[in-house]
Amino acid sequence: MSDEEKEIEEFLKRESSEHGKDTEIERILNAFRLDAYSVLGLQPGCTKEDIKKTYRKKSLLIHPDKTANPQAPDAFDRLKKAESELQDDKKREVLDQAFTDARKLLIREKKWTIHDERLKSDEFLAEWREKTKQVLIEAELRRRKLAKIQMEEEGRQKRKQEEMEEEKRQKVESKKQWDATRDSRVKNWRDYQKTEEKKRKKRKKNVLG
Repeated sequence: MSDEEKEIEEFLKRESSEHGKDTEIERILNAFRLDAYSVLGLQPGCTKEDIKKTYRKKSLLIHPDKTANPQAPDAFDRLKKAESELQDDKKREVLDQAFTDARKLLIREKKWTIHDERLKSDEFLAEWREKTKQVLIEAELRRRKLAKIQMEEEGRQKRKQEEMEEEKRQKVESKKQWDATRDSRVKNWRDYQKTEEKKRKKRKKNVLG
């Protein structure tokens, strides 16, 4: 093989490699975020070893240091998050339950039995994935709604606490002012009593006069 042919072959390998990276980056960015399996390109039921191997392979392929694609960092972050979620037993259990619920819903809608051969078809698998997407979206909307309600309740409780503290502060301040003017009030009262006593004596004197 001539030097020119080797150069052309190397060029084609590089182009092919970059095309593969760009394709995988686009696939990851277009995958449904709430479905970590889709982000990694895996199916439910895979082992942790499958997850680990797939993540390592794809992360090396699209690593920002290995490609000039400007979207690589975002795709890499999504891939890493998906792998982390699937390695978390609790999060994976929630995701698996969504797939289970979606499968049951589809079977019920189609009025099939769990032994129907059509459940193994590519068409059903595609529908299953789409139904799971709907289930995950509904679950996320419920989660956000509950979070909003919780935030509103926490805000209400905070405002109530602030109002109680302000009321308490005002009472303390009022007591301080009351105590601070005690001597003045006592003096005023005594002066008033003296004045009234003088008036009584004067009236009495006029009457006896």
